[in-house]
Amino acid sequence: MTGFAILFVYVVLFAGSAYAVEQIKRRRVKLHDFVNAKTVTFGDESAIRPDRAASVISLLVIFLLWGAFTGSKLVPFHVPGPFVGDTAFSYEARDAAGAVASGEVVLSVEQVGQPLDTAKQGVVVVQTGRDRLIKLAGDPQVVSVDGVAIAPGDQVRVDHGTVSMTPKGTLSFVSDKGLQMEAIWLPSPEAVASRFVDVAQNGYQNYALWEHLGASLLRVLAGFALGSLVGVPLGYAMGLSGWFRGWFDPIVEFMRPVPPLALIPLVIIWFGIWETGKVVLLFLAALWVMTIAARAGVSGVSITKVHAAYSLGASKRQILRHVILPNSLPEIFTGARVAMGICWGTVVAAELVAAQMGAGMMIIAASKFQLTDIVLMGIILIGVIGYGIDLIMRLAERKLVPWKGRS
Repeated sequence: MTGFAILFVYVVLFAGSAYAVEQIKRRRVKLHDFVNAKTVTFGDESAIRPDRAASVISLLVIFLLWGAFTGSKLVPFHVPGPFVGDTAFSYEARDAAGAVASGEVVLSVEQVGQPLDTAKQGVVVVQTGRDRLIKLAGDPQVVSVDGVAIAPGDQVRVDHGTVSMTPKGTLSFVSDKGLQMEAIWLPSPEAVASRFVDVAQNGYQNYALWEHLGASLLRVLAGFALGSLVGVPLGYAMGLSGWFRGWFDPIVEFMRPVPPLALIPLVIIWFGIWETGKVVLLFLAALWVMTIAARAGVSGVSITKVHAAYSLGASKRQILRHVILPNSLPEIFTGARVAMGICWGTVVAAELVAAQMGAGMMIIAASKFQLTDIVLMGIILIGVIGYGIDLIMRLAERKLVPWKGRS
């Protein structure tokens, strides 16, 4: 229920924001540049530039949804939360002699994580969102709750909750959960920020936060570099030689769909559980992507440019250096960005076995103790670092391959 509510609100905010920004743009003076001067833009990728307003609103919407569904104090509104307070329901029960008597059950619903006040006399103490069996004096057979007939397996809605009857005839009460998520499932933004400050100052699992992140980054960079050093020349060879294409194509196409996680047992057997095995796993995650990217880069070179170079007397070495290499770089950069993303996604699994430090190790260790705030913090840090690396690669692509998208 909560997941559908989040998705519905997100879709509504997306559509509403797009409509509002579009109306604002229509009232502004348009920028006169090369892209805006184009008469045909639909289907032209070069005419599509990221809307910075959409980026800002997207992040703001995600933050607002996160805070609204976790009861954060950083957002001005929240979805209905779990019921907390006192409530009651009446019942009718039949005793062993067949006589019917009525009674009332008074309940006190208290927040999860707070110490239960068991000193309340005649009051059943319940935690929010938790089932609580209700023992009635004399174990009578309950026949109705709040005037509604009930039998084993039935449920009856009462004020601020639901009463159900177990197959043995015992009543069970659960309070209304609302739409807010418990901290064990999704902690609030301030809880994650507080945990980040704590881990940054005191470390986690005997290592500082920066040591965890640095270890993961070094493993990813090492695996990606090795995958590129082997994959790019192999891709060029497959794109330029029929023998290389025939020899390696079955291997590449066989290994390409195999997820890196499936290789973990084999990598451990071959290379052990320490750093070598982790780097090899990341190497294999990047290798096939870089190979296919380089091969596609060679295949995408316009044949007219090759013919023009030959007509001017260029040798094969000169064609490779001045025609094929420059025109294949855009595909290679695209493959590098994909490979880096796959390596970041694989590093968590690579650090699953015998890792002393690392972002993935930190996430896995925290999940064993249900420390969701540390898990979410680690995921956010991995995403931020990965996004930062992608931005650096985009900048490098713009500087090193300025001819991308041009004939």
